Amino acid sequence: MKIENHACRPSCAACCIAPSISSSIPGMENGKAAGVRCVNLNDDLLCEIFDSPHRPEVCKNFHFDPLVCGKSAQEAMDPDLYL
Repeated sequence: MKIENHACRPSCAACCIAPSISSSIPGMENGKAAGVRCVNLNDDLLCEIFDSPHRPEVCKNFHFDPLVCGKSAQEAMDPDLYL
C-alpha cells in the first residue's frame, strides 16, 4: 500500500499489535489492548481479513504515516506513538 510517497513496511504489522482498539474485531468482540496481537494477523504478519467486508473501520481508516509508524517496525511498536 503506497500513500503519499510512503509505503507500509513488509513484515511490520505494528499497527495490528501496538495500538489498543476499542471497537469490535472479528474474533475479538471487545477489541484489543495495546501490545496484544490481533487474532486476524497471520504468521506472515498479514491481515487475514484485509480484503473482507468484516475488516473493522478503524483498520480501514489507518494509513501509513511516518509520525506514527516511525522509521522501523521496532520504532512503530513504541506505545507513545499511538497515544
